[in-house]
Amino acid sequence: MLGVHKRLLTAAAATAVLGSLLTAAPASAAESVNWQPCADAPGVDCGTVTVPIDWAHPDRGTTTIALARRKATDPQARIGSILMDPGGPGGPGAGEVKAGWTLSAEITKRFDTVGFDPRGVGDSTPIQCGLDELIADHPEVPRNQAEFEQLAAYNRKLGESCDRITGPLAHFGDTKSVARDMDAIRVALGERKLTYYGVSYGTLMGQQYAEQFPDKVRALVLDSNMDHSQFTAWDFLNSETQSVQAEFREFTAWCDRTPSCALHGQDVSKVTRDLQDKAARGELKDPRSGEPVTPLTLASIIQGSFYGPSWDRLASVFKSFADGTGTSAQLSADTPVNNVFQSVFCDDWRLPVHNFAELETYRRAAAALAPDVKINSLGWAAVTGCIGWPNRTSNPQHPLQVHGAPPLLMVSSRHDPATPYAWSQAAARQSGSTLLTYDGWGHGAYFKNSQCVTKATDDYLISGKLPAKGTHCAAVEPGTPQARIAGPKPPSTIGF
Repeated sequence: MLGVHKRLLTAAAATAVLGSLLTAAPASAAESVNWQPCADAPGVDCGTVTVPIDWAHPDRGTTTIALARRKATDPQARIGSILMDPGGPGGPGAGEVKAGWTLSAEITKRFDTVGFDPRGVGDSTPIQCGLDELIADHPEVPRNQAEFEQLAAYNRKLGESCDRITGPLAHFGDTKSVARDMDAIRVALGERKLTYYGVSYGTLMGQQYAEQFPDKVRALVLDSNMDHSQFTAWDFLNSETQSVQAEFREFTAWCDRTPSCALHGQDVSKVTRDLQDKAARGELKDPRSGEPVTPLTLASIIQGSFYGPSWDRLASVFKSFADGTGTSAQLSADTPVNNVFQSVFCDDWRLPVHNFAELETYRRAAAALAPDVKINSLGWAAVTGCIGWPNRTSNPQHPLQVHGAPPLLMVSSRHDPATPYAWSQAAARQSGSTLLTYDGWGHGAYFKNSQCVTKATDDYLISGKLPAKGTHCAAVEPGTPQARIAGPKPPSTIGF
């Protein structure tokens, strides 16, 4: 797959006025979920909820949302259901739960774990696009105005194919609509108020749920937050790129202090910049195919290794590249193609880039900010994926405004390669939420084997008790016995 989809593989998915957000009508009452055993996941129940395609006009057709449930392991201690989403955009929450995604044993004891595939995703009614349009060749990093226009034409034709094949649903992948769907799920589950855990792009769903349905919130945990007040393409790229470069510095410091690092004792920054220069000259090759490894692909390999983080693997890959012994298997990704990324992201974010000169200015400025990594590949894919996209942005950025909800808990790693720590700080400040900081590395702080993070989060989900404002949890050093302790199983989704 090419374009935004290829970049996501190698990496690792008009706003209403405030008054309408606060007075949104309740979800239509789905009577209940008709749970049946999942054919492809023993011990898991599957079901669906039907919701309007367009919540503003419920008579204009419906779409189906897929659910998967693991029942609470101790029915006597059961509190209710916890709804979960893994991010993306385009991560299948139902699919992840079927594959074993869980929170801690204390939470699975007391809650039914319910994952949902957001509208257009996975086993929900899918947003489908044309294969020919999807795999059409196009420039990922335009070198002139002509190539900028080729990229815009590619995105436009792809978006038009989604509209043609999918129909109206292709225009309603936005997260504000997903938040309405979440309330319909709450009703169908028989829950008076919503308990929710969302990570990465799933935090935007939780944020917008709290804005629209503050009186229906029981407890929301938002881990690795999006900041929907990033108003311009440069704001977005700037914060993303600074974050991944800072993570690179953490990687080099780890390699310096860790004898098992494959690049221990070497100048890791110089090794990386030499590889970037080689890639820029077209001299860094995939050993199996002979195809060039581009600077953007190299940046994607770096960023993808920071999610875990998998620093030992990244060092080994770079050493093999430097030695000329790299294998194409090291370039492969474990993440499936996320075909709805643009249909969702471009509906949620208005980040216009008007011409090649503007885009090139951003690229050069990002490279100056991040001399090792050059660019945040996921941020670049998101911004360039919307150039020429044919559908309007129906849910554009705005500062988070939550009024009348109980306190929310936000969680973030101090060193996050995809959703910068500054984003969680901004979202917490805008909403008055409590921010729990994990002073370590990677994406999805709950899954970093920090007992401090797990206990504080679980206490909030179970009793509503928040950690003290400003609480920090110590980092867990990668490669240590504590880092290898089996804890909550993270989702496999890679993206925001």
